[in-house]
Amino acid sequence: MQPKKYLYTIVLCTALAINFAALANPVQRVFDITQYGAKADGRTNNALALQKAIDACWRAGGGKVLVPGAGIYLAGPFNLRSHVQFEVAADATLLASPDEKLYTESAFRANKGEGTIWIGGKDLEGVTLCGGGTIDGNGITFMGKELGDSYELKPFNVVDPRPHLLTLINCKQLRIRDLVIRNSAYWTIHLVGCNDVVINGITLLNSIKVRNSDGIDLDHSKNVRISDCYIESGDDCICLKNRREYQEYGACTNIVVSNCTMTSSSCAIKIGSENMDSISHVLINNCIIKNSNRGLGIQNRDEGTVSDVVFSNILIDAHLFSDVWWGKAEPIYVTAYTRATTNNKDAGWRLPPGESKGRVGRVNNIYFSNIKCQSENGIYLSGETADKITGIYFDNVDLQLNKTTNNPGGVYDRRPANVEGLIKGRTSGFYLDQATDITIRNSSVKWGVNRPSYFAHVLEAHGINNLKVTGLDGEAALPNVLKIVQ
Repeated sequence: MQPKKYLYTIVLCTALAINFAALANPVQRVFDITQYGAKADGRTNNALALQKAIDACWRAGGGKVLVPGAGIYLAGPFNLRSHVQFEVAADATLLASPDEKLYTESAFRANKGEGTIWIGGKDLEGVTLCGGGTIDGNGITFMGKELGDSYELKPFNVVDPRPHLLTLINCKQLRIRDLVIRNSAYWTIHLVGCNDVVINGITLLNSIKVRNSDGIDLDHSKNVRISDCYIESGDDCICLKNRREYQEYGACTNIVVSNCTMTSSSCAIKIGSENMDSISHVLINNCIIKNSNRGLGIQNRDEGTVSDVVFSNILIDAHLFSDVWWGKAEPIYVTAYTRATTNNKDAGWRLPPGESKGRVGRVNNIYFSNIKCQSENGIYLSGETADKITGIYFDNVDLQLNKTTNNPGGVYDRRPANVEGLIKGRTSGFYLDQATDITIRNSSVKWGVNRPSYFAHVLEAHGINNLKVTGLDGEAALPNVLKIVQ
């Protein structure tokens, strides 16, 4: 009888193992928005149906909210919930309603002049957006008339109704993947105070003529990984910042961006300009920047600091745009200036409470390695004083400068700063102005066939303390005309 007892014990344990496996991999519940009244007719406002499905999923302990294909689901503002996988099916489109009256919640709390929220969420955990379908911000409908390389901004009274496409505040374990996200009227993906974020494999396509249409904005966020994305945007493609409206969420740190391709009418990857805390421990690697204004930019304008940033293995193709856009085709741009106070938008919400003048923090320990640039302008590094920018390293950075557009050059852009914003200057490969501990090694500057009279030197330095140059190859653009500048 003893062997039968052992056999029974083995069978019982096997059954228990199977039950535990089932518990560990439960069947995901699906909440189809059409079961809550949604219609894919491109006319019905499905915000209520979406919210009902999301809330039901959340109350059930989590699951999948499905926007099924095919068709166009129009919707006004709605909010995500914790433990919800929001899935837009491959042939479905979720489209923002063009009715401006629906957008009333400010994207920046009491600051109501910088857009509203379409898809929102706060204090969430375990949220995923995915599915292979399309989320469309309907951005052009919120614009004024089309200009040369931009759209006119409509006037507004107190509240700017242009919706940010996705605004998530204080969220943990956030995943955004395998979606087409397009046509935002303002910032596209705005993550405030979020922690443990993965954005992977998305295609983000904004009109390159829509001002403020940033791609991904990481605001006071931490432990973020962005990879394998394709981004086109009128404003910055990926931007790291610390806005004053959300100062309680602390530093922006531990950020990795890799294997992305980007195009921007402003700056493809930018750090700043809003930075009232600290931005640090950032890796940008294996990226391609095409047909952009600026390539890589650090634009410090507030009291916060920027440190320990590495840019590596990047191809940059930069061109001049109109003055509507910040930037003058600088492939690499590092500046630190106190913010301008003459612009009401900047002065009203950018400065510390109760202060009429700002101050600027330090930018230090920034590394550029194996960067290949083609541009109409050179690398520009400029500080308010020489102690504001320290410890900048250029290693194996190669530039080819050539005039490729009809837009005027010979200009550097320091906006928004308390000094003259657009300043005329010779276009040199490296233009360094007021900084300390700058190293250039194993780098080169070459000139294309189109060399206007303002094309100048390989290296031009003003007010630099401790400049170290080894292995810098190149000659002046017009060697028979120019004199060496000390």
